[in-house]
Amino acid sequence: MSNIQVLLVDDHAVVRAGYRTLLDGTPDIEVVAEAERGEEACQCYAELQPDLVVMDLSLPGIGGLEAIRRIIARDHQASILVFSMHDDTAFVEKALSAGARGYITKNSAAEIMVDAIRTIASGQAYIDHELAQNLALHKAAGGREIFACLTTREFQIFNLLAHGMTPAETASELSLSYKTVANYTTQIKSKLNVKSTTELVHLAIRHGVIDPISE
Repeated sequence: MSNIQVLLVDDHAVVRAGYRTLLDGTPDIEVVAEAERGEEACQCYAELQPDLVVMDLSLPGIGGLEAIRRIIARDHQASILVFSMHDDTAFVEKALSAGARGYITKNSAAEIMVDAIRTIASGQAYIDHELAQNLALHKAAGGREIFACLTTREFQIFNLLAHGMTPAETASELSLSYKTVANYTTQIKSKLNVKSTTELVHLAIRHGVIDPISE
């Protein structure tokens, strides 16, 4: 049986090196390429057609969510595992909606990533146990994803603004013009029915998108 060929996407070289060592040390898994930006991930996928993509969400450029969407648009059968520092249901639901087949956090044990890769490569979905529980509780309580009205790009900008970035910093981070980010910000506030960035931050805190203690 051939190895599971993996494209590893994260914007931190040290993180990629650590996970590459882990995965290349696993008999049936092989890292065939690395990428640090969303656009680069899409290009690598198109060129190499790996069996699975391990994708961070917090990437410069188009970001992880948009990269997932573009890869899935090109190949509906693409297998993508998200590994992210974000452990709230908003990010999990957005990633799954974009087309990811699995989601684990960067706090997960090493064997969890290996298990997730093998599970997804076999055609099944994989969500970290605690995250899956949170999703189930959210749905059982009748919770509606308040951010479902936002597009992938809008949610990406919302997240950066909620974490304290200015529109100018957000524009630089995403390689967009200031005017484009300003227009998106207006749309986001309208959709979420908030009038100021302060209200936007409070909304993000209430729904677990950001942790006020760590901010």
